[in-house]
Amino acid sequence: MSNFWEEKTLSQMSQSEWESLCDGCGKCCLNKIIDDDTEELHFTNVACHLLHTKTCQCRKYEQRFKIVKDCVKVSLDDIDQFHWLPGNCAYRLLVESKPLPEWHPLITGSKSAMHKGGFSIRGKIISETAIDPENLEDYIAIWPAE
Repeated sequence: MSNFWEEKTLSQMSQSEWESLCDGCGKCCLNKIIDDDTEELHFTNVACHLLHTKTCQCRKYEQRFKIVKDCVKVSLDDIDQFHWLPGNCAYRLLVESKPLPEWHPLITGSKSAMHKGGFSIRGKIISETAIDPENLEDYIAIWPAE
């Protein structure tokens, strides 16, 4: 059986194929900090208030751009900006001509291997509503970039 992500470029994929590339790890919904001096990107363990911490899904996916002003849509228009995505993100991996990880839901058929392997945000984050945004730098985490 053929795998569409191995046969098609990102631009050739249908909308449903594009959406299915997302493993649902929730890492792209974490607050990030860019160092003003070095322009280095730092992930935090602080999630957008719309992210459901157990399912790792956006509670308002269809309305997210209206509700969260700095929510970023992962699209082909921004392909040169995919470096901000975690290293194991399918969109980033495919742009870099790398295979999907063995735990990816398109390979395993479910998200359980991803969660069991610790590749999602489940059990590792807090909501941005629980912290003072002025102290975001206190929550820098290394694991999301992996």
